[in-house]
Amino acid sequence: EKFTSISGIKVNVVSGNDAALQKRIVEEGSDSKADLYITADAGRLGLFDQKGMFQNSISPKIKSIVPKSLRSDNWTGIAKRARIIFYSKDRIDKEIIKNLRYEDLSDPKWNNKITVRQSNNIYNQSWIASIISNNGKENTDEWVKKFVKNFARDPKGNDRAQILAVAAGEADIAIANTYYYALMLSGQKGLEQQQAAKKVAPYFPNQSDRGTHMNISGGGILKYAPNPENALKLLEFLLTEEAQSHIVKNTFEYPIIDNVEPSEIIKSMGSFKQDLSTPVEDYARFQAVSLELMLRAGWK
Repeated sequence: EKFTSISGIKVNVVSGNDAALQKRIVEEGSDSKADLYITADAGRLGLFDQKGMFQNSISPKIKSIVPKSLRSDNWTGIAKRARIIFYSKDRIDKEIIKNLRYEDLSDPKWNNKITVRQSNNIYNQSWIASIISNNGKENTDEWVKKFVKNFARDPKGNDRAQILAVAAGEADIAIANTYYYALMLSGQKGLEQQQAAKKVAPYFPNQSDRGTHMNISGGGILKYAPNPENALKLLEFLLTEEAQSHIVKNTFEYPIIDNVEPSEIIKSMGSFKQDLSTPVEDYARFQAVSLELMLRAGWK
């Protein structure tokens, strides 16, 4: 509404399941009325880009706002999220996890203590792809095999289910995205989930080296967009201070631009070193390899 009042451009939003929306865009081809595709996860954006479904969306203005690692030539991040460790306040001592890296989760001392969702989840695939990008395929292959041996249970459920499992004593450590924890803590998902979130604490890994794994919500102008100029205006608007503030207050994500504050709950988790050196483009580049390694290791 704000964008329309400023620009005079009316925005029609069609929301739905990612797979269904992508299928529709591909099938409609040049008849598609869609101008802009926005979704969560750089892996998803990158894989859709590999199908040739975007055009160059990056204006000089976007280049000046968004760090190179958080965009490609055809799509850009509009908000960030971190995939981190949530640990049991009762069973895990702060000193034990001090200076912990993702790579340390393969240590046998974590045997039967870790819970994470399934290998077919794009957030996990992008996370493992980022480790491949930094450590190489062979090292990551060895790491994943040991990491999977430390699972407390067969992977199941969404990110919130992993935090619930730690709260219930089924595991000591969960891997989940920051905004899910904030959503639980906010009470928007009910009292049970709020109380569960209070039983865990967030920990941001890899503070001593590259920083914590970051992913994005983002978007790009579609190949057959009937109104590419208007789509670019909207994409640029989403990167203004006002729009960024609105996005992060409503989604519990992190802003792309530095001078915007995240929501109070996210802020209460503390500041941390973000990995802004690993290109998020690599999440799609190594997606197939990451899934191959996960399945080979027995990650269900």
